[in-house]
Amino acid sequence: MTISNYLACPECDLLLRQVMFKKGETAHCPRCHYLLRKPQNDSILYTLVLSLTGLFLMIPANMLPIMSIKVLGNTQEGTLWGGVLTLFNEGMWAVAIVVFLASMLFPILSILLAFVISAHLYFNRFHRYLMIGLRLLHAIEEWAMLEVYLMGIIVACVKLSSMSELKFGLGLSAFILLLLVSVTLSSHFDSTLFWQKIEQLHLKKQRKQNAHHGQ
Repeated sequence: MTISNYLACPECDLLLRQVMFKKGETAHCPRCHYLLRKPQNDSILYTLVLSLTGLFLMIPANMLPIMSIKVLGNTQEGTLWGGVLTLFNEGMWAVAIVVFLASMLFPILSILLAFVISAHLYFNRFHRYLMIGLRLLHAIEEWAMLEVYLMGIIVACVKLSSMSELKFGLGLSAFILLLLVSVTLSSHFDSTLFWQKIEQLHLKKQRKQNAHHGQ
């Protein structure tokens, strides 16, 4: 069984036969010269370490105060999770759901899936759900929009700075670190290497099973 025998060029849709790349090899489309694969050395290890770091940053980024606003002597702190609850309480359910999915649920799932998959591959442990997990990771990673939420925070700070006193909390520092980890994780994630590693582990497991049945 092979996971994928063909690869479609994202630029010109040329259908190419999938091959096993060696470490350090770069692949271009023969028709449009689009960069199909830029190998990342030690991608599995980098993904494991970065995703674990991201998981540790998730709690402070979501639960600690991002900023505090002081108006007429009254101080109010705001967290990412608190912002979602406020939108729900104000009746803006659609906006609250979008913010929750894009800035909390999808980023958490994306980093968690990256950690689970890379941990299995790093320790050479095959699981039948690794293929489904990797497909799911590809599907949701485009919806994890931490940078959009950060832009919203910056815009809010600019508008509120003239009418109130702002203080930034540890939650904002954790959120920025989480965003940097997420960007670095994406840049070091070698999808082709992950698929090839999963296939190798799958074939290895099949050979063991066949050898066991043959005895």
